[in-house]
Amino acid sequence: MPRRAAAPRPPPGEFELIERFTRALPLAGAGVRLGPGDDTALLAPPPGEDLAATVDAVVEGVHFDARFTAEDVGWKALAVNLSDLASMGARPLWALVALAFPRGTPPERLEGVARGLGACARAHRIAVVGGNVSRASELSVTVTAIGAVRRGRALLRSGARPGDLLVASGTFGDAALGLAPGAPAALARRQRRPAPRLALGRSLAGVARAAIDVSDGLVQDLGHLCDESRVAAVLDAAAVPTSAAYRRLARSLPDPLGPALGGGEDYELVAAVPPARLARARRAAARAGVPLTVIGRVERGAGVRILGPDGAERPAPSGHDHLRAPRPL
Repeated sequence: MPRRAAAPRPPPGEFELIERFTRALPLAGAGVRLGPGDDTALLAPPPGEDLAATVDAVVEGVHFDARFTAEDVGWKALAVNLSDLASMGARPLWALVALAFPRGTPPERLEGVARGLGACARAHRIAVVGGNVSRASELSVTVTAIGAVRRGRALLRSGARPGDLLVASGTFGDAALGLAPGAPAALARRQRRPAPRLALGRSLAGVARAAIDVSDGLVQDLGHLCDESRVAAVLDAAAVPTSAAYRRLARSLPDPLGPALGGGEDYELVAAVPPARLARARRAAARAGVPLTVIGRVERGAGVRILGPDGAERPAPSGHDHLRAPRPL
């Protein structure tokens, strides 16, 4: 007699899915009085420090596509928030995660997102203390990250002064070129697994006057710093650091500097440093294991002027606007 086929297993319900998702996450950490499982988490702020809180989302079709593994999505969702904490000179403490996904999403994909998020959380010693799940038309992961910085030491966008030097960490344009079809693995990884500059941000607190992380393009984000500080910036395009992989791929572009100046999603830091503190900033970067490059200066006025390799002023590239159009993937 033929064997009857097993009935398909129904998809997990909300609470089973939450339990499966949280298996991959670090749930305990410093200051966590009560983690997931109740209506709220209970957290104890560190004495003598200010809390720094940020929230950001990664959304399918805007921040990632089918070329990203589920683990990539989870990593990036947390890392982009940690980059905001880095720009403030804060150390990460806790995160909350809101997961939304279409009906029929395989549970294994959601567990992959959790594994990627958990790997990023462990790498940067942050506890996931709560969250939510919901249906949506596309997969999205929204993370609220909370950190702490010693009172009065937070790096703001508003502290730059005329005469300051502009310094930048790492390299620029890699993530933008990482979206190109067949991009080299080194560039694709910068797009899919950004590395928040947390150690550098903490080391620059008390050295730099202002800082910002570059998520929407170097020129655009530098313009935000100028707006908040009520100053102008002169950016030396030839000094903007790029990787060897970037330079090889960019040779064929109509504007080889375009992605480095306007591409975004590199999650590097740009800081305004008084010239007398430049040596301290370089030592801070060395301790953090991150290259630091002088890319321009702060002056009186408004906006960002870009000087090309020939010394002539060149037009500013457009940065990314999440509301006007999706980033091409």
